[in-house]
Amino acid sequence: MARGVALRCCNGRKSSTLLSISIAKVSLSFSPKTLFASFPIQPRRQNFSRLFCNLSSVPNTVNEKKYKEVFNRRMAMAGLKPHHRIALGVSGGPDSMALCVLTAKWKTEGLSGVSKTDGFIDGLVAVVVDHGLRQESRDEAELVCFRVSDMGIRCEIARCDWVNGRPKQGHLQEAARDMRYQMISNVCFRQQIGVLLIAHHADDQAELFILRLSRGSGVLGLAGTSFASEIFSQDLELDVKHMKNRSILLVRPLLDLWKEDMYKICQWGRQDWVEDPTNLSQLYVRNRIRTSIGNLQSDTFKSELQAVISECRRTRSFVDKVCTDLINQTVSVTDKGYAVLDLERLNPTEVKDICLSKYLTAVLQFISQRQRPIRGNTLKLLLNYIRAIPCRTSLTAAGCYLSPAPGSKGTKVIVSCFLDSSLPSKTEILNICFNEAQKRPTSDDFGQIISAAKTFSDQNRVSDVQFLDAASESVLSKARELNLLSESTYTTIGLLQRDETNRFITKKEDKTVDESEDHGTNIASSSNKVHLLPGRDLYLMNRLLIRWDLSSHQCDEARCGKCPVRTATTMEVRHMVESDWLYLAELSRSLNRNHSTSSSHKALRSLKSIPAAARRSLLVLVNHCGLLLSVPVIGFSYCPCLKASTVFLPRVPLGGGFSSFL
Repeated sequence: MARGVALRCCNGRKSSTLLSISIAKVSLSFSPKTLFASFPIQPRRQNFSRLFCNLSSVPNTVNEKKYKEVFNRRMAMAGLKPHHRIALGVSGGPDSMALCVLTAKWKTEGLSGVSKTDGFIDGLVAVVVDHGLRQESRDEAELVCFRVSDMGIRCEIARCDWVNGRPKQGHLQEAARDMRYQMISNVCFRQQIGVLLIAHHADDQAELFILRLSRGSGVLGLAGTSFASEIFSQDLELDVKHMKNRSILLVRPLLDLWKEDMYKICQWGRQDWVEDPTNLSQLYVRNRIRTSIGNLQSDTFKSELQAVISECRRTRSFVDKVCTDLINQTVSVTDKGYAVLDLERLNPTEVKDICLSKYLTAVLQFISQRQRPIRGNTLKLLLNYIRAIPCRTSLTAAGCYLSPAPGSKGTKVIVSCFLDSSLPSKTEILNICFNEAQKRPTSDDFGQIISAAKTFSDQNRVSDVQFLDAASESVLSKARELNLLSESTYTTIGLLQRDETNRFITKKEDKTVDESEDHGTNIASSSNKVHLLPGRDLYLMNRLLIRWDLSSHQCDEARCGKCPVRTATTMEVRHMVESDWLYLAELSRSLNRNHSTSSSHKALRSLKSIPAAARRSLLVLVNHCGLLLSVPVIGFSYCPCLKASTVFLPRVPLGGGFSSFL
């Protein structure tokens, strides 16, 4: 075996030799029979900013049985079994390397353990993301990939392409995280993998608790990150069989373990790891909090802080269950893309603020498909509006328009997507071959996993929670009253909170970054018109899928070459405006008994059943002269030469998909 380069850890200890495995062996480890392409390396000077550490920097005693039991229990809670196809998010640090060790052993040592093919564990894939933000990141990603491959885990490197340029310093960590999840998700969708494991642990939860406490988060935010949750592709990944966007179950099986456990697990698995010196930079808020907690941390502090976080998570689980029940009982979603809330069944005056807020946020995020939190005055306005029964007024909030349902006497509210212009804010041109998509092999494993995870979550939910009425500023006081926190831990957390709060306020005052700047892609400005070619699919605003094509029928005008549909090479897509239904009314009064007249009659009858507020979100097709040719959702077409369809296809389902805070 070729000799490598010896580095020293940041603690001064000499690291183990970097196993720069011979090129021949590396090439063999990426067999053509495997799912992943090889990454041959040409010898070049390594200039790593991340330091490679070895096993000598951790204690010798490792409780292997404990770690296996904790990990196996968490995997069972997520509904996972060794034969399921699983992806791992790997950076090469101690956390993700520990995750690789535990997952590999869980896969191969269980009663239903899996076998190996070409030396790799079946159904297990590691994804290393090369963000491309540092010159040496490519070399580091390749070395980590080879290391993981030596563990018997197939590995793929996903390289980021910053099409809009490198993110600014103030947005760097957030943008890198979003890109990382997007790249890993893309690999999962491409490889038909439905589960992704991430190496977040108890220290990460503690840091997030202090961070959110300093930002004034409520008890739901203080619950931290979920143990398991569905994530959805930013771009439509259509499941044609069920006509919905595909999702991945993201699982964090290490939440019961601390950072020191990660080092011990690496020692047990005889795995080296990388330490990134940028994690010590005090420019980043998470690093500052991590350093502060590390300086103050004791076993008592850790256990008491964990107890408070656990109580927040119990409260979050309770609120989520109440919200889900309220949605099932009171929300009706139409195929036109709007929802109807039954206020009599909801009885909002009897629902606690924290539960009603979660309920309204879930509904409005679903209709608008804007996955942004609703806070402050907007949330107060919504709570007051929904509790004013009977409802007699309208309200615009969080990208939605709320209004009384016609004929309900104010006992029902319509929630429709609010449009401040006639153009969509996001478009995505697709080329979906429905016949081919239906031939793709589909597995029932994902549905079974979600079902098992839901069952476990429902069976372990509690009704006796302590923080249901606790405001953000009173969570710590309530925890002290319940004897979850000692006086010393209460004081320590308070000091950490105040220190970071002061930094945050100062940073906000000095901030010069334009918050309105959008770093997204596929955005159409209000000056652009959206055109659609025949036979293509257009996905708009993460919620509507529209297509048109020529039919086999021919109208009278087509025979003389004057048909506006046959002569159209493209059509403009926009939202319905008042002049459109006035035009339909005019067509219906025409004395000519042609297709457009009869079609407009039927369309108007359908249109009358749709509240005026919801009509504005309907899609229409017009030609280059502005002539209305189709309103697919109500069945109007100008002539029989045209066939068009619109499907309400939200990227994220109502309620945001499955999540568990156990």
